[in-house]
Amino acid sequence: MFIAVRHTWGEDRVFFFADDGTQKSLPRAWTDAADVDVFVALAGDRCPFRVADLLAVAEIIDGLDSPALPTV
Repeated sequence: MFIAVRHTWGEDRVFFFADDGTQKSLPRAWTDAADVDVFVALAGDRCPFRVADLLAVAEIIDGLDSPALPTV
């Protein structure tokens, strides 16, 4: 049973009674009482990139930091 949302231990927490009657709490971010993540809301649960493509871009960027090859 839900009790309240309070700011404790440096974060917002949801307090509730467990089935055995003991009071428990979880970080609010772990529950549906959390604020909507702006990125997730705007992205609409979709991503235009594949993991393989993002890894390829990361390799290209890493290569930009390496010293230029000597010219002959």
